[in-house]
Amino acid sequence: MNILASGELDLLSLGALVHRLDPGIIPFRKASECRIHVSGGEFNVAANLADCFRLKTGIAAAMVDYPIGDLIAERVRAMGVKPFYKLFAHDGVQGPNMATVYSDQGHGVRAPVVFYNRCNEAAARLKAGDFDWKSIMAGGIRWFHSGGIFSALSKTTPELVIEGMKAAKAAGAIVSFDLNFREKLWKISGGLETAQKTLRSIVENVDVLVGNEEDLQKGLGIPGPEVAGKSKLDPSTFFGMMDQVAKQLPNVKVVATTLREVHSTNRHDWSAVAWVEGKTYVAPTCQLDVIDRVGGGDGFAAGFIYGLLNGESAEDALKLGWAHGALLTTFPGDTTMATVEHVRAFAQGGSARIQR
Repeated sequence: MNILASGELDLLSLGALVHRLDPGIIPFRKASECRIHVSGGEFNVAANLADCFRLKTGIAAAMVDYPIGDLIAERVRAMGVKPFYKLFAHDGVQGPNMATVYSDQGHGVRAPVVFYNRCNEAAARLKAGDFDWKSIMAGGIRWFHSGGIFSALSKTTPELVIEGMKAAKAAGAIVSFDLNFREKLWKISGGLETAQKTLRSIVENVDVLVGNEEDLQKGLGIPGPEVAGKSKLDPSTFFGMMDQVAKQLPNVKVVATTLREVHSTNRHDWSAVAWVEGKTYVAPTCQLDVIDRVGGGDGFAAGFIYGLLNGESAEDALKLGWAHGALLTTFPGDTTMATVEHVRAFAQGGSARIQR
């Protein structure tokens, strides 16, 4: 891949900004208080790259002029991400709204439970023509990123994703896409057939694809092993799927994903794999003591993209993604609290030994 050496933006994400209500280990039916995390599959990558890896990133998203919008915008600024907003006025009653994600952390044998309120979501109203891509990218852009969550919101968001990708390509940027298949979202948008048709049309414009086994099978219809099977950490099985992606989508130069074996909500085995222009790479396997698993995949994507943008070898980029994703699961919330030094130390074989 030919990655530009410089640009006003190292990465621009296009996606929906949301706020997640998190009652910790208490299920919502018994919750009395919640933390508020600002999130979004696409935003998380930009936020992680800015805050941990010190890159110049931006987010193109919908924003509503009411207190929840103000809260979200403040967190975007705090993470160091440059906003490019399509503004919507709130009517004081029905919206449009910034989406709410409800997600407890689960514990032990009790899995986390995730559900949404995306009713009258401003991001779903976004459409092609809403952003002046030429102006946004005028100073140069090295990487453009979007994902399957945003693409599932309406009939118009995939058209906007493709428009943004084509503009980024014209500006010389690498284009990445995280399949992030969410069955609940696609179910209300037309189901599996619509999902696969939509995602395939988007991925035709993509250089770097991120997705786990379920994403690849359900999102793109790529044949593979049962998602509930016992081979979660078997890289040879996954490389077989990656090879199929490459054959069916020859424009895709890189396919990468995390591998995770879940023993309990708080104990996972964690690894990652990448197919990079015909060569295969496998990250180490480590055991995670998970505090909050939400955002781990976005943490991996951010670290992996950072490595490629920074000129690291494919092997080292994969390790950086693996290390950052692992560390992110040790923090509450969806975005990073790690530093690049911490990530590099873990990627190079660091441990949990106390730092004095």
